[in-house]
Amino acid sequence: MVSPGNPLKPVRGMAPFAERFASACRIADGRRLVATGIERAIGTRFTADTLRGLRARFPRARFVWLMGADNLIQFPRWHGWMEIARSMPFAVLPRPGYNLRALAGQAARRLGSARRPARRAKELAGATTPAWIFLPVPQHAASASAIRAAGKGEVP
Repeated sequence: MVSPGNPLKPVRGMAPFAERFASACRIADGRRLVATGIERAIGTRFTADTLRGLRARFPRARFVWLMGADNLIQFPRWHGWMEIARSMPFAVLPRPGYNLRALAGQAARRLGSARRPARRAKELAGATTPAWIFLPVPQHAASASAIRAAGKGEVP
């Protein structure tokens, strides 16, 4: 899901929506991974509102929300973060330099009893919420800005 903009990030330096969406479409396979600009289409700004809108539009779908460890650190700053955690299971992707802080942070501590072992990742979509896992997958250190710059032949 390509967001029109993150309320916690400055607009300066962010690539235009169309460019970010086109990049996501190049990565998505159209079956298991679908790029969408639905957040822009339904006019939501906050994740809690977006998730509510997705569940209303797709009541039979079983979503799992993905976020990076960097976002788990700042999760308590998000509008309605506990509502988000109670409404949809989520998986946290490791990010170099963020993992230990994320797992020791306020969100991980507050939701500690809802954490599931990574070996049960396939069950997450059907889990009673709150439920989350920290995925032990290869890490990618590059920021979205660095990835965009590399694609344009720029030095990040």
